[in-house]
Amino acid sequence: MAALTLRGVRELLKRVDFATVPRRHRHKKKWAATEPKFPAVRLALQYFDMTYSVQFGDLWPSIRVSLLSEQKYGALVNNFAAWDHVNAKLEQLSAKDFVNKAISHWELQSEGGESAAPSPASWACSPNLRCFTFARGDVSRFPPANLAANDLSTSRVARLQKILHSYVPQEIRDKNRVRVTSWDGRKWGELEGDTYDRVLVDVPCTTDRHSLHEEENNIFKRSRKKERQILPVLQMQLLAAGLLATKPGGHVVYSTCSLSHLQNEYVVQGAIELLANQYSIQVQVEDLTHFRRLFMDTFCFFSSCQVGELVIPNLMANFGPMYFCKMRRLT
Repeated sequence: MAALTLRGVRELLKRVDFATVPRRHRHKKKWAATEPKFPAVRLALQYFDMTYSVQFGDLWPSIRVSLLSEQKYGALVNNFAAWDHVNAKLEQLSAKDFVNKAISHWELQSEGGESAAPSPASWACSPNLRCFTFARGDVSRFPPANLAANDLSTSRVARLQKILHSYVPQEIRDKNRVRVTSWDGRKWGELEGDTYDRVLVDVPCTTDRHSLHEEENNIFKRSRKKERQILPVLQMQLLAAGLLATKPGGHVVYSTCSLSHLQNEYVVQGAIELLANQYSIQVQVEDLTHFRRLFMDTFCFFSSCQVGELVIPNLMANFGPMYFCKMRRLT
């Protein structure tokens, strides 16, 4: 009986044409792991709709459509090149040097007694700083520049070294006045405590605009959920380390490209409280109202920041988001 059964199975197998069996019936594809149901950019938009609609209220629809539109840029002139030629070319495109224009306007107002000017130390800019952009509502774009770059490594440090090599004069590089390291930023205060006069803490964040447009390296991927959730903790650790690395009397600028107050004001307030409680170090947030007034014709500022300033996207001036807060270490 067993022999008859075995013979019957063999005959059946001979008649089956395996080539016609669909692959999906022979192999169960792991849909959840290989093909996410929702792309990360869509998850980012859903998250922003839930959180930022509460944070910004009636402003959110305008910010939302601006985030989803093409961003506006400024052109910072490289003073190590033929800057006078570049200036003339940008002016021919009807671009304006908004930094010097804003400062000139502010000085005229101060001379006329129309506004109380802040102390020179708080707003003075280098006369060599030239940054061009187009007027509000002008959606023109800068023409592409000729750029030769050679990147032999994928690491950020190697890329930064290449950029510095391209833009920093050789005589400065030869004097070892530029240094690039790859330490853990959270330990910077321990390694370089009380060392620097000025520190820029540009932290990892949700990069809101990037998260709405690019799948690559998108922090809203499901696999990066935990990383995204602990961002404010990491940001506060990095800011605290930057403040510890600053000399008493020195300044720190904290910056993100996120709209989230959890990553902006709350991080600043948390780091200041941490240094006061654990290190007895006093830090003072500096008032940047004068900065907002200087550039209010170029950027759109959010008026309800508790500390620092937030540039919000707007279709008429589609920069940002950019958050920045300037602090002075007192002790």
